[in-house]
Amino acid sequence: MLPMRLRASDHQAHAIDRGSISSTPGGDPLAHRCDSSHFLRYHQTWMSHAFQTDDARLHPIAEKVLAGKRLSHDDALTLYRTGDILAVGWLANHVRERMHSDKTYFNVNRHINPTNVCVAACRLCAFGRKKDTPGAYTMALEEAFQTAASGYTEAVTEFHIVGGLHPDLPFEYFLDLISGLKQRFPQVHLKAFTMVEVAYLAKRAKLSTRETLAQLKTAGVDSLPGGGAEIFGDRVRHIICDHKIDGDQWLETAKLAHQIGLKSNATMLYGHVENDEDRVDHLLKLRALQDETGGFQTFIPLAFHPDNTPLQHLPKTTGMLDIKQIAVSRLVLDNFPHIKAYWQMMTPKIAQISLRFGADDIDGTVVEEKIYHDAGATTPQGMRRQELMRLIKEAGREPIERDTLYRPVTRTETSVTVAV
Repeated sequence: MLPMRLRASDHQAHAIDRGSISSTPGGDPLAHRCDSSHFLRYHQTWMSHAFQTDDARLHPIAEKVLAGKRLSHDDALTLYRTGDILAVGWLANHVRERMHSDKTYFNVNRHINPTNVCVAACRLCAFGRKKDTPGAYTMALEEAFQTAASGYTEAVTEFHIVGGLHPDLPFEYFLDLISGLKQRFPQVHLKAFTMVEVAYLAKRAKLSTRETLAQLKTAGVDSLPGGGAEIFGDRVRHIICDHKIDGDQWLETAKLAHQIGLKSNATMLYGHVENDEDRVDHLLKLRALQDETGGFQTFIPLAFHPDNTPLQHLPKTTGMLDIKQIAVSRLVLDNFPHIKAYWQMMTPKIAQISLRFGADDIDGTVVEEKIYHDAGATTPQGMRRQELMRLIKEAGREPIERDTLYRPVTRTETSVTVAV
């Protein structure tokens, strides 16, 4: 049987004119950046490549997407449960191109993990160690500064700083770490400490979460990464990360960060013991908080790597699930500016394909990633800027180097300029 073809009706065509792209409720917050040439190319492509599917359940969802309307809980479940990955990908790519055209973002960054000593015993983790066990380490401040310097050139625009929940390090260690990095590398954006780490530091220092965030910001933290979210649902969290803060506390910490002017990312760890309902619940809770604060920049689906964890009996994620997770995220999280295909977790090849399934960001050069490689990731520890650009170009996309706040970075042989 030939696939059914769904073309946009006249009212749907009108819904993508210049005025409604940026004003449709639940629509695309960055679409107003589109210039006239982008709009013309996008409109011509949209009209000439009609949506097709064998799955009749996707037709009403497609009508919503084409009209810029928000998807429901049931819509999201349907997207996960359909076998028509190409139809879901078409819709996600439609939204991605409506927001960003062919632009694909990357940055030149460096990861710093100051300690892997952790009081938690998360079954999902191969990175954390108990104090005084083989492989445990904690960097002295000077060692952390040297680590930052060893991977630093003028090209680096971001330090990504996360680590374990150390039982002994005082709050002052982390304040001194941040202020010391900011003094030595004043032009580098410090994206530091997950919501889980912030809540733990607040507890250790006997401070409110808001005051803890305020002191970190004063020391030099510029934004927060999105790790530790895992899956918000209690059933799953009790199995994989029972020692971490719960989902509501993670969201509350993110809310407080946004309220004091710190942007953050958000993540979801998938491919372990969660189900479709858990994933949808996670996405909708993030979407609701973004409606309230507007503080999330990027959503990053993270594929679970079971090797060297207590859950190593579980299978690894498939390419189909990785790509579908990117696509569903783009369609459901209509108020998130960016969806990232994190090449360290997904492999460069799957991340590259994801640029046609809803992703508009491929992360950065990284340099010595530890957490996922301890869990068995076989991807390179880092990737050269030129290699990232090649992956993007061969996907038919336009590489745009960015800083952490998605401001374009312009390079010459002698200078680096960030558009502000």
